[in-house]
Amino acid sequence: MSLPPGFVEELRNRLSLSDVVGRKVMWESKKTNAAKGDYWAPCPFHTEKTASFHVDDRKGFYYCFGCHQKGDAITFVRETENVGFIEAIEILAREAGMPMPARDPKAQEKYDRNKVLAGVMEQAVQYFRLQLNTGAGAAARDYINGRGLSGEIQTRFEMGYAPNDRAALTKHLLDKGAKIDEIVECGMAIKPDDGGHPYDRFRGRIMFPIRNAQGACTAFGGRAMDPNARAKYLNSNETPLFDKGKSLYNHAPAREAAGKADCLIVAEGYMDVIALAQFGFNHAVAPLGTAITADQLALMWRIHPEPIIALDGDKAGMNAAMRLIDLALPLLEAGKSLRFCILPEGLDPDDLLKASGAEAMQDVLDGAKPMVDLLWQRETEGKVFDSPERRAALDASLRNAIKTIQDRSIRNHYGAAIKDLRATLFAPKNAGTNRPWQPNWKPGTARKPFNAPALAGTKSTLLAQADQGMARLRESVILAAAMRNPFAAQKFETALERCPISTPDLHEIQNALLAKLHIELSNDNASDTLISAMSEQLGYNPIERLFTLKPVREHPYLKANTNPDFSERTLKEELDKHAALIGSAHEIKEAEQDLQGLADEGITWRIQQSTQAREKAIRAEDEDQGSSNENTQELKNQLQKMLDDEIWVKKKR
Repeated sequence: MSLPPGFVEELRNRLSLSDVVGRKVMWESKKTNAAKGDYWAPCPFHTEKTASFHVDDRKGFYYCFGCHQKGDAITFVRETENVGFIEAIEILAREAGMPMPARDPKAQEKYDRNKVLAGVMEQAVQYFRLQLNTGAGAAARDYINGRGLSGEIQTRFEMGYAPNDRAALTKHLLDKGAKIDEIVECGMAIKPDDGGHPYDRFRGRIMFPIRNAQGACTAFGGRAMDPNARAKYLNSNETPLFDKGKSLYNHAPAREAAGKADCLIVAEGYMDVIALAQFGFNHAVAPLGTAITADQLALMWRIHPEPIIALDGDKAGMNAAMRLIDLALPLLEAGKSLRFCILPEGLDPDDLLKASGAEAMQDVLDGAKPMVDLLWQRETEGKVFDSPERRAALDASLRNAIKTIQDRSIRNHYGAAIKDLRATLFAPKNAGTNRPWQPNWKPGTARKPFNAPALAGTKSTLLAQADQGMARLRESVILAAAMRNPFAAQKFETALERCPISTPDLHEIQNALLAKLHIELSNDNASDTLISAMSEQLGYNPIERLFTLKPVREHPYLKANTNPDFSERTLKEELDKHAALIGSAHEIKEAEQDLQGLADEGITWRIQQSTQAREKAIRAEDEDQGSSNENTQELKNQLQKMLDDEIWVKKKR
């Protein structure tokens, strides 16, 4: 069977050799440097204990310094699986998610045709380069020099000029032996529908050759010299040689430079890449006049596991970043992600480099944010969350985004990160050590020194009252009640999400509960289905973990097949009680901090009232179910009255 040559090259580009080889070997952790694509292992082709087998993931080749076996992914599969070339291709194609091409008896003919087209493209590169140095190219030279681009950079990127003439390139290529249909097919000329003479696609533009990963010119980009041109930048159309959604500008040079820099920069356009190279950032690529595609993301991850997306500091740049988030989330894998650096507003890399130099650009790159921060910014920026409905809408939007992540571990970590950001956003406005509890205290003024022997030892007494064991018991009851009645848990989902959990293992169970709360459930076995799904995520049965505490295990409303109404009532009461206790503890903690200031009867009374409220809540835990609801409500009313009365403020007698 003959295969299109482009198919094999695309297959090599899509696959990571380290992934292919990694199925057969165990990498030596001390010698391996995954960030640089440098992998070492004992050789799979001969018996040895040392790691002499080397994989260069960036170049796509392996070599054993012991038995001298060498090759690429195709060779490796052929040798280790004992299969032929086509069978090896089929194995790798399945792994890469590429369908095998149908049998094509004209494959060699297509290959030969593409070689001819590639030759035409190289002739065009040389022609444009020569034209830049003619009289017709004077304005283009002035523009390039005005951008501060050195002769070395112009040569490296093979910059040229397309004369403002309808047929200059076409005539030149015909004189060099090319045929008109070849010139049209490779995209350098356009044939009118009315049957008129073909004319040059690029006219009056500075030209940028676009080369593939193997270094062959497949297309061009052109910047118009006329400020009134309909398109400032124009790319080649798609041809047998060029698919813009599967190509990156500066691919091959950036791949090599990224290995040395341990970084890949993704800029917006050609001039950004060239400007970065002018200042020593050779490890930059750019998409080709379109939003980044999934295929381009795969190419970037082949070069570096965590590319930095460097976008202009304007609205268009931010919009591009936000769209990319939706594309990337479902494709994330462990060790493969994105970071984002947004340049100062109104600046592109060229502006920043010229104004402040390479050091300023490096500072921006060093401050690149993880993608979860951009996701949070997208969902919250410019919005007000002053009502339960708006907060619920934020929760729903974030859940919808996170659930697209296929990797379960990454999805869980995103959920935990979002929960932390959410807790910060919705923290009490006066929380912290700077809350002005002192009467007549104004921000920016010093607090009065604390000198109150009567309160000596109060702080240590208050701290001693923190009973972590009781907190864990309450939290265990809440989580168990939610698992016993998933529909009640859905009803109180917002309260469950905000419920502060004090111990890491219970916090893990809480995250799993929220992650699995909306799976498909039936009335008959909803609890068992939820617990099973959580067990699969956690690696252990969460209800058994909670039942290690005897009071939880023997709770009458937490048994299997409990009346749903009873388990729902238990969940609601415990959530209310827990919120009241946390609120009371918060009041006490902030009062402790204010003991550094003036001790007056307001603070003293506030501490006394908060302590009494806390003790009352603790006593309520020992009372029967019939009275606990009344006590909890009374406690909540008391705490609210403390806030309404501003008990920390001295009252005039």
